[in-house]
Amino acid sequence: MWRRPAWQVLRQFVRHDSDTVTSLVLERSMNRVQLLGRVGQDPIMRQVEGKNPVTIFSLATNEMWRTGDSEVGQGAVLLPCTLGDISQKTTWHRISVFRPGLRDVTYQYVRKGSRIFVEGKIDYGEYTDKNNVRRQATTIIADNVIFLSD
Repeated sequence: MWRRPAWQVLRQFVRHDSDTVTSLVLERSMNRVQLLGRVGQDPIMRQVEGKNPVTIFSLATNEMWRTGDSEVGQGAVLLPCTLGDISQKTTWHRISVFRPGLRDVTYQYVRKGSRIFVEGKIDYGEYTDKNNVRRQATTIIADNVIFLSD
């Protein structure tokens, strides 16, 4: 008679405890970026007092697509006919390298016009410029930089 209510209380406690533990488990997610492009400017090394140095450079990536494609029939054979234009878009990315060895190698060997592959994560931040205006910045924090031949 006494055992049954104690067991139910213990069971309810264990259920409540396991609900608390599962609510503390962080959801898995991913923040990965891979970019292949050309360097827009020679890297610069910056260091703010009390913080780690960083190598910063810009990277341009291009997208190209054709608009207005259609097919023209000629007898029994369909031939592709391009009636549209080729459009392209260049996107500029700010790359920041914090890892000590990679930061130094990147600063020493990356040059304007170099073709490189960058792996990292995207980061959104805020900073105050020289005129005390708050600005938002998007940067790629590089984990890996691979130099490619032209």
